[in-house]
Amino acid sequence: MTHARKLALVTLGGLALRVAFLYLEPPTRPVADERPWTAWGVETGGPKVRFSPLRSDLAFFPPGYPYFIGAVHAAFDSLEAVKIAQILVSALLIPAVGRIATLAFSPAAGLVAAGIAAGYPDLVWYSVHFWSETLFLTLLFWAFERVLAADASRRTGLAAAAGLLWGLATLTRETALYLTPLVALWLVWGRRGAGGVARGSAFLLAAVLTIAPWTLRNWAKYQAFIPVATAGGLNLWQGNAPLTRQEVYDRYYAVEGVVEQFRNAQRQGLAAIAERQPLWLLEKLASELPRLWEADSLALIHIKRGAYRPVSVRGARRAWLLVIVPYLVVLALFVAGLAALEWSRERTLLIGFLVLYNLLHVATHGFARYRLPVMPVVFVIAASAWVAWRSGGNPWRSPRRRVAAAGLAVLTLLLLVPSFRTNYAHPAFGFVRETPGVSAPGSEEGQRD
Repeated sequence: MTHARKLALVTLGGLALRVAFLYLEPPTRPVADERPWTAWGVETGGPKVRFSPLRSDLAFFPPGYPYFIGAVHAAFDSLEAVKIAQILVSALLIPAVGRIATLAFSPAAGLVAAGIAAGYPDLVWYSVHFWSETLFLTLLFWAFERVLAADASRRTGLAAAAGLLWGLATLTRETALYLTPLVALWLVWGRRGAGGVARGSAFLLAAVLTIAPWTLRNWAKYQAFIPVATAGGLNLWQGNAPLTRQEVYDRYYAVEGVVEQFRNAQRQGLAAIAERQPLWLLEKLASELPRLWEADSLALIHIKRGAYRPVSVRGARRAWLLVIVPYLVVLALFVAGLAALEWSRERTLLIGFLVLYNLLHVATHGFARYRLPVMPVVFVIAASAWVAWRSGGNPWRSPRRRVAAAGLAVLTLLLLVPSFRTNYAHPAFGFVRETPGVSAPGSEEGQRD
């Protein structure tokens, strides 16, 4: 059987798993940002807006996901249909991850990475809930796949296709915007005499042209330069001010006008960063990385928030094992893969993306949901470690690599321990009893979403 057919079978398996989960998941309700996402989406395709950018009042959120919800809802008049569409989109991530791992490592690593993406519990859960991550990940990693393919084949058209997909991903989740020039530079790096400049330019131009219509819409509607959305200002302020989340929100909405709110939040966030110098970066690394890589998930947070019907302690513990054990296994393989990594051009791009994405959330704030966009990179590196081990090789034989593995393992444990303690102290898991009138540690989980 060819590699392509094997990858297709893995994809079909992931699709079947998502369909099964749609019909087997216990009844639940939207919480947190799911409510505004669905409201904006239905309104976007509704009679008031009818997909007109100028009729829409979207400013805080990027337009990609509301337009996705709006298009499906307008066609089928059902949010259940949106879930089915998301399942299809989520399944499309699987071959993208497989292709990336194949290009960066080997066909065997490609199948393993695709298998992880097919069965990873968080990805299955997100596929039937209303968060922008499902659409964002598929667009982003097909963009990465096209970037790698363009570089390998020296084809400028593939680089332009990658830029289009990257622009659409940026219109779904704005964090990709800040990495756009770096991907273009990677296409040029070391390839200037082999068409690299043309491919980097094609990628950048396609991405800019994809994003520009919404930027022009923001200028026409708000008379301000807002490349995609205004949420970044609030995130910067919220992640750096010595205030509670509610205090930041109260002050943010006390200012009238979306542009004024955005500019004030940016000023306040930058001022808070300046006040925390010279230790700001060290403080933020210590506070945000454990939150970003915590042993937690929105699926578990749904249970802790009571979004499902009452869940027994035994059920909550089983859910924790089902969601977190695969995360820990993949993370362990990722650490092993990093320690054994032989650097290449493709791997530099993937690791660079992972590092820079982490730094973006160190500058703002971390949360389990926010690490999802880098998990496909984790899958790819983890798959390389699995394949190396199964092949009988020992890339960790050198003392230097063993020391690296031990150091990375210790760092990973340090990042995970706070969330273990938080979940242990949450009454949903039955290890402690909730005291009336006293909030359990971790009761604010997910409030950063």
